[in-house]
Amino acid sequence: MSVSIGNICIDTNDLAGGTAFWQAVTGYQVASSDEGTTYLEDSGKRGVGLSLQAVPEGREGKNRLHLDLFTDDLAGEVDRIRALGATEVQRFDADGWVVLADPDGNRFCVVAA
Repeated sequence: MSVSIGNICIDTNDLAGGTAFWQAVTGYQVASSDEGTTYLEDSGKRGVGLSLQAVPEGREGKNRLHLDLFTDDLAGEVDRIRALGATEVQRFDADGWVVLADPDGNRFCVVAA
């Protein structure tokens, strides 16, 4: 028996806003949508799927899981994602990564590749 990661789901209080944010960040396209969930996929089928799920409660405490987004232009990508609505949480310049939070407060890292 074996498994593979096919999708990562992100909780959001604003499904339309969360979908728009993560589409803009990743370049993924909407693959399908149903009541309360939108599924995004990489048109080149290179990456794991990403979905946004509407939830009524807000995020509390630290994420127990987060995304690491790799880039060859750390400063430029952090600036671009901040302009989309992310907030900077913490910088680790010596290590080459920055912690950001999406509009719902979900934290993720942008990492120099």
